[in-house]
Parts: sequence; structure tokens; C-alpha cells
Amino acid sequence: MITKQVKVGNVLIGGGAPISIQSMTNTDTRDSESTLKQVNELAEAGCQIVRLTVPDSDALKGFEIVKKHSPVPLVADIHFDYRMALGAIDAGADKIRINPGNIGSEDRVRAVLEKAKANNIPIRIGVNSGSLEKELLQKYGGVCAEALCESALNAVKYAEGFGFEDIVVSLKSSDVQMNNKAHILFRQQSDRPLHIGLTEAGIGRQAEIKSAAAIGSLLLNGIGDTMRVSLTGNPVNEVLLAKDLLAACGIRKLGIDFVSCPTCGRTEVDLPKIADEIQRRLQPISERLSKEGRFIRVAVMGCVVNGPGEGKAADFGVACGPQMGLIIRHGEIYKKVKENEISDQLISLIEKEI
Repeated sequence: MITKQVKVGNVLIGGGAPISIQSMTNTDTRDSESTLKQVNELAEAGCQIVRLTVPDSDALKGFEIVKKHSPVPLVADIHFDYRMALGAIDAGADKIRINPGNIGSEDRVRAVLEKAKANNIPIRIGVNSGSLEKELLQKYGGVCAEALCESALNAVKYAEGFGFEDIVVSLKSSDVQMNNKAHILFRQQSDRPLHIGLTEAGIGRQAEIKSAAAIGSLLLNGIGDTMRVSLTGNPVNEVLLAKDLLAACGIRKLGIDFVSCPTCGRTEVDLPKIADEIQRRLQPISERLSKEGRFIRVAVMGCVVNGPGEGKAADFGVACGPQMGLIIRHGEIYKKVKENEISDQLISLIEKEI
């Protein structure tokens, strides 16, 4: 489904625009210097939209300072006090994020919509499993995908009734299956652009796996117009994983797609060592290609069964045999080298060619 489109600063969301990557600062917004530093770090990593929390008037002052120097559009994250949303619009916010579950009465929501509409500022309606409206929790007997979807649809309907069109929706749970079902239900009933993610995924490997499962399943089904990976810790890691997810799903091909076989009893070289060294040495090349908007695939294969085919399907590769490897360049065998020469020869060829 082609969704409606909104504009956040210089970034388009929905309507067939490329899926954008978002993150959120975890600094104190009142500390404008530290917050701007983190915004710049996120932008350098590839983040296209950054969200800042604005809980009070001092944070609002910090937001205004950061906005003046930010290299990317900024979203003001508002909870409880609708006046902060009004102030953030005056401070130059490129988008406002509100939660219908905690922003307060309809007249407060209306006040935010009126000011956003007058200033052509889009609003993200952010529904979260941890802050659903009490009446929906009572109706469904607790948090569920249906409750998340209904909360979002109700908020969208209210905004549309007022004539407000610049809407982005997010509905997030920390439960992968519930999260997936809620997004599917919403997409079946609305063409508003979706900000996808898995809230409170956690930290480390488990969080990365859960995020990949939740976000990847949506992306592969054509759901999602902008995205945030939510990880505990340095938000730069969110951006890096988001880029990897988009690449793995074949949506944003930048840098190097590294392919290597899992190894088996047929392998006659130390492939884990070889693959690890090649991948490590390819990292700076991948970063450069990504910045240049370029993409290549590199395959490191361990035996003669799948190796030649995978190697020839890649831009560069190696298919290994008994203590040796066939270096492959654009589908053709380039040269045969000894096992201890594989890494140097392959990296040298790639650096020469690109």
C-alpha cells in the first residue's frame, strides 16, 4: 500500500519515499551542549531524524538551542504537558510526538493540532503498550494488539475530523508477536504512514535479535515508512542496526553485503579465521562505500559444493578447496592462491577495483 506522505524538515515519510532511520537522544535536553553533541554523532552514523524529550520549560529552552544547530530534523517528544508541544512548535520543531494515552483531555489535543496545523508541522501519534487509555484496557481486558490498533485509529480519526492531515502513526509493544499483529491490523484499516519499531527491546544480543525479528518481519511485508530500533545504551547503536536491517531486507543497499558459509565437514581451510579477518578488514571499505551511496557483495565460501556458485554471484569472492582458494572477480575466476594468501589477495583486489 502506498501511504500518505508527510514532510519532516527535509525528510519525506510515506508516499513511496525511502524508509528513513530515526533515533532518540538519551542526554538531558536541558544540557544543550551534550544533547547537540549526541545529535551530531547520530547524524554522522546515518540517522536522518532525531527525537528529543521535552518534559519541562528548561528542556524546551535546550531544545530550541539544539534546533538552531542541528544537522537533521528534530522531533519534540511530549508527554503529559501539552504546553510543551505548543512551545516546541514555537522553538522550531520539525515534528511533534504525542501519546493519546497521556496527553490529557481532548481540548489539549485540539490545541496542539491547531497550532501544528497553523505552522505546517506534522504530528506523530505514538501509541505504546505501556500507556494505553484506561477505557481500552477495560474494553479488551488488558494490553493487546487490538487495543493498540484501536487507540491509534481513534486518535487518527479525531485528528482527521479536525481537518489535520500531517499524521505519522506508531504503535509499539515490547512483545514481538503483539507488535507485529498491531501493525498489520492498523495497515489493513489505514493508509497513514507508519513509524515502526519494537519498544523497550532491551540490551545486547537478545535486544538485537528481537528487534530484527519484529522490524524485519514488517519490512519484508511492505509495512513501515520510517523506523527506530530501540536499544538500551548508546543510541548510535540503534542507527547502525537499523542500517543493517534495511540492508539485510534488501531495502537499502549500501556498503558491503558480506556472505560466508557456516562451514561443515567438507571445509579444508580455517574458514572462521579467514572470514573473520576479511570481514574486519572490509569494515572501513564498507563505511566508505556507504557514504558514497555504493554497494557490493563479497562472498567467502568454504568448499566446492556451493562455493563457486556463491562466489560467482557476488562482486568479489573466494571459493576454498584443500588449503587453497579461488579468488573470483565479477563472476570469473581471477586467480588461485594458497590458504595463507586468501585474505591479503582478496582485500587487495577489492581495494584496487573500487
